[in-house]
Amino acid sequence: MENNWDLDASLALHFGHLEFREGQRRVIEALLEGRHALAIFPTGAGKSLCYQLPAVLLGGFTIVVSPLIALMKDQVDTLQKRGIAAARLDSTLTAEENTAVFESILSGTLKLLYVAPERFASEAFLARLRKTPPALLAIDEAHCISEWGHNFRPDYLRLASLAKKLRIPRVLALTATATPAVAEQIRKGFGIRKKDCTTTSFHRRNLSIHITPAPNEERLELLGEILKDPSRHPAIVYVTLQRTAENVAAHLKSLGFSARAYHAGMADEVRATAQDDFMQGRCDIIVATIAFGMGIDKADIRSVIHFNLPKTLENYQQEIGRAGRDGLPSHCELLACADDLIVLENFILGDTPDEPSLRRLIDHLLRQGEEFDISRYDLSRTTDIRQLVLETVIAHLEKERILEPTGMFHSRFQISFRHPEERVIAGHTSDRQHFLKSLFDSAKRGRRLLTLDIDQSAASISEPRDRIVKTLRYLEESGDIELKPAGLRHRFSLLPEAKERSPHNIASWLLELFNQREARDLERLESIVAFATSPGCLTKRLLGYFGESLKEPCGHCGPCHGSKPKPLPASPIPEITASTIASIQALRKEGHAALRSKRALTRFLCGMTSPATTRDRLTRHDDFGMLESVPFSKVLEHLEASL
Repeated sequence: MENNWDLDASLALHFGHLEFREGQRRVIEALLEGRHALAIFPTGAGKSLCYQLPAVLLGGFTIVVSPLIALMKDQVDTLQKRGIAAARLDSTLTAEENTAVFESILSGTLKLLYVAPERFASEAFLARLRKTPPALLAIDEAHCISEWGHNFRPDYLRLASLAKKLRIPRVLALTATATPAVAEQIRKGFGIRKKDCTTTSFHRRNLSIHITPAPNEERLELLGEILKDPSRHPAIVYVTLQRTAENVAAHLKSLGFSARAYHAGMADEVRATAQDDFMQGRCDIIVATIAFGMGIDKADIRSVIHFNLPKTLENYQQEIGRAGRDGLPSHCELLACADDLIVLENFILGDTPDEPSLRRLIDHLLRQGEEFDISRYDLSRTTDIRQLVLETVIAHLEKERILEPTGMFHSRFQISFRHPEERVIAGHTSDRQHFLKSLFDSAKRGRRLLTLDIDQSAASISEPRDRIVKTLRYLEESGDIELKPAGLRHRFSLLPEAKERSPHNIASWLLELFNQREARDLERLESIVAFATSPGCLTKRLLGYFGESLKEPCGHCGPCHGSKPKPLPASPIPEITASTIASIQALRKEGHAALRSKRALTRFLCGMTSPATTRDRLTRHDDFGMLESVPFSKVLEHLEASL
């Protein structure tokens, strides 16, 4: 190693632990020796220490990439309490707080900096990293880099090439849900040698896994029976839809249980209160979508119950891993019903862009000129492609060297004055007073705020854009105004490779990629059904999916205790009647531009929002979701045959 570090003494001194958990030392030693590493540890197995201890011991600072602000905040707070200099950069920080973070990097006092993957799209951030590169880049949820993974995120796709461009000496990729194929793609992306990939066992001997085939109408009653046992509290009940979380929580409350709902559609403060009540023991049961759980460090969760089928076995493995972190026996139950497959399939099929929308998007991007900027929000609404899907398209174009990102900026600012406007203007020279008055007069005035469009103001007062932005930032740093940026735009360069391929061919290539992704995601659903209906040890089958073999049955899951597999119960699928067909034909005659393509119309009929239907307020239409109980594929097949 580079130095004679006493790792055991450092572990005790900085983190209060007497010994390393399985795999931690090996990962840490690889990093301290200057090599890249991959850590595949199950949920709760201590991944964070693998970068936190090297960050303390190495010179310079460590960047930790994490997708959740709440998780970043919790880890920063915990590290600071231990006397370790840690900070985060996110959208909740003020300009002064951002400045303080960068000053601590330059002074050499900061040890860990937490950022979201989107931060690397900022040219200003990258410019700072080029001047002061980190000693270590740690990437949590690294499976998001993999197009073969269950949770691909386009911003992760850029991290591997950026790490090489910035010449970061050590990269640590961390994940709790990597199949062998995903692990191989992560290693290839970051140049991690096979010997520096550390995988610890996913076998949790204190977890008993059970599957109960349950008709939809019986699930609430079965859930109540499972939770009657007080030894199964505290409990997480996972559901697919937000409205299901509300309904199940209300039902449990009616039975006398202390239960709260949790989902992304709730107000931030309500959601935070629900989580805090559960974490502090004031609530026994949290009924949640997958929005709940990442970064949750509650050791005494006695049961994790899946009221609905999980999206993937990767999700399932991660979610049951939140039970029994204290090592005591814990119960994992899946109430398996085939009805859930309709919703899950619709999520997959509804995200695949239709061909006309994809071709419009590519044509727009490639005909902008060699330098251009876009608003992802506006482009999503005009092409009717969800923002995440649109970002995925752009990430693939970057990977193929068709586009190159050159930074991002805000096109508008909302300005509030901390002092009277006249006083702010009066504190400057006469020339600058004239400039400020003209600038503020060019903005749209509200009761409390000015809304300033940078380009419009620049044209109106004949001043360079850069001067306006620098002036606003100066006034903000001086404490005269508060700025709220809006209208985020991303800049791109069109690379020479783009001229060698036609927009038509590029769109066809991308459509094939999305079709392949759709097929892989449908295969993952089939894996869930196979897991829930096949005979034999559940633990053994689950471990096998992640490439880990178990020689003997686990002895503590449902089948090992004698339960037998059964087919998943399913409700009859409603027929598309003559009355429904007449309603669809009447809807078509209304001539909604957002429903021109068959795939867009299918999304609408299945109750799935899209940028265009939201824009045109079609979710309020009486026919929205009229076929939500019918599989997406069946509705699309019907439309293609009849229209």
